[in-house]
Amino acid sequence: MFRPLPTAALIVALAAPVAAFAHHGWSSYDAEKVIKVTGPVTEVSWGNPHGAAKVRYQGKTWDVVLAPVARMEARGLSQAMLAPGKAVTLEGYPRKDGVPEMRIERVTVDGKTVELR
Repeated sequence: MFRPLPTAALIVALAAPVAAFAHHGWSSYDAEKVIKVTGPVTEVSWGNPHGAAKVRYQGKTWDVVLAPVARMEARGLSQAMLAPGKAVTLEGYPRKDGVPEMRIERVTVDGKTVELR
């Protein structure tokens, strides 16, 4: 006998693969190559599963993968510190494929360095 799934269960079943696809692992970043980027923040997204930002550096806009919001705030990094227009120095790992994107390990802004990992 066929029994349809309740609506909530169906929504969760359909959304799970999309959420898994949207969140990426760390294998696409070169953990052997630490880079340092200094430039102005152009955008910031303060949300989970992790924050994100964009920074202008050497004529390119770099996508920046931050830590989860709770971790950033617990370590002293606030959303206001990454406001658009703020100059920041970011240290982290670049993508292996050359796309201007990096996974951040530390942020220096207003003379304060915050470890994110």
